[in-house]
Amino acid sequence: MRVSRLNDPFLRGQLAIAALFLSLGFQYATWAARIPALKSDLDLSAGEVGVLLMAAGVGSAVTFPAVAYLMRRLGSRRLALLSQLGLALALPALAAAPNYPVALVVMCADGVLVGGLNVAMNAQGAALETRHERNTMARLHATFSAGSLLAALVASGMTAATDSVLAHFGVAAVLLAALNLTSRTGLLEQDTPAEDTPAEAAAPEPARRRWTLPSRLTLWMCCAMVFGTVAEGAMNDWSALYLKDVAEASAELAPLGIAVVSGMMVVARVFADGWRARWGDGRVVLVGSTAAGAGLAAALVSGGVAPALAGFACMGLGIAAVTPCVYAAAARQGSDALTLVAAMGTTGLLAGPPLIGFIASASSLAWGMGAVAASAVAVALCGTRIRWTATPVVREEAAA
Repeated sequence: MRVSRLNDPFLRGQLAIAALFLSLGFQYATWAARIPALKSDLDLSAGEVGVLLMAAGVGSAVTFPAVAYLMRRLGSRRLALLSQLGLALALPALAAAPNYPVALVVMCADGVLVGGLNVAMNAQGAALETRHERNTMARLHATFSAGSLLAALVASGMTAATDSVLAHFGVAAVLLAALNLTSRTGLLEQDTPAEDTPAEAAAPEPARRRWTLPSRLTLWMCCAMVFGTVAEGAMNDWSALYLKDVAEASAELAPLGIAVVSGMMVVARVFADGWRARWGDGRVVLVGSTAAGAGLAAALVSGGVAPALAGFACMGLGIAAVTPCVYAAAARQGSDALTLVAAMGTTGLLAGPPLIGFIASASSLAWGMGAVAASAVAVALCGTRIRWTATPVVREEAAA
């Protein structure tokens, strides 16, 4: 008789960790969807909106030592739950911000919490893979994209029902609190020690263990993560505008850019764990990022709506597995390496869109999108310098 799926510890852990990934995608897309309303309510200029967006990335980047310390003191389970709950509270705090300086403080705190949750949930995912010898990181990252989609649907419904940003963010906070409760029972109590780390060295010793300079391997992972998340974030924010202003697509077709990129990323992440088991993380990253950069570059050279959509599909399909693979590799190097790589990932995700905007302002959006293609190729180059280890083999469910 087959073991009940409800009693499968791997499935319980997978669902609990997936709720964290869903939460992060949902929270990020929720406030991003109401940027126009926040701009109007706080009477912000376009430049002030840009600084507000950057505040979250700055908060995440500068708190790396604190997050590394909290990972050692609290463990990934407690840090994840506390960070996720803090992100739920950050939404109504942002909606209630009376002025621009307070909003900046809230967004900076949001970045700190995003950094904590990002590190902790990826540590949980990597530990689950190691403990059960089954791949899951790519599927977990797919739920992040699903969270963004869910947030867009909720935002659309709430905007139709009320103009109040506070009401919208209050409902979102309640949903996030429910996801927090869902995660509590299935998360792993202890992180799995890093590969090749003796058991006695892996035991927590707060008094002796101190942060050290990152290794060369960790720095290459950071570079791969930054370039990968720059490409991912920029595609989500600039694809529709490229279709409208450069490819001269109709107003009805322009939103398809985001849909194509996001859809292909979700599909790729659903299947990427199988690719990892069959070909290995290194080959998945190398082939995927090369195809992403080459496909987008070819589309930019060709011009037109159809080539652009094809190039966007290549980018979404190829870049989707980069972050899951790099996170898994960083987790094997220990919590400090994972924390630094995650901080760089968050920074790249939030800093990428403004960076492409600066390039577009200095030249054109076509050159800006060319920088996105170059970022994808840079991921492949960095990937050749990373020591990839064999990923777990996906197993069928055990029978009783």
